[in-house]
Amino acid sequence: MQRIMLKSKLHRVHVTHSELDYEGSCAIDEALLDAANIFENEQIHLYNVSNGERFSTYAIRAERNSGVISVNGAAAHKANPADILIIASYAHYAEEELKAFHPTLIYVDAQNRIQSQRNAIPVQAA
Repeated sequence: MQRIMLKSKLHRVHVTHSELDYEGSCAIDEALLDAANIFENEQIHLYNVSNGERFSTYAIRAERNSGVISVNGAAAHKANPADILIIASYAHYAEEELKAFHPTLIYVDAQNRIQSQRNAIPVQAA
């Protein structure tokens, strides 16, 4: 059996640009892509914390260490500059692979600079 699991996440990045007249996709600082193991043209899911929108597109590279998160094309209707997003990628894993599986979780500051990396979401007390 194959399971679809969270491969990686960029947690609470801030949208820096929203470009309607662009071919499409989401431009992401190359340092963030590398840290999250997201490839250019890979499908990504975006969850807009600011307005509740959820959508998918593909990743493209923005300049390394620029902090750029640019939501482009039709998706620009779903995110504005300063909105907070969670960007997630998923992958198919065989049952055997899950024994050593851990997602890559990247946490950033308000300028989209990496602050920490984890491999699990901390358990929250009720």
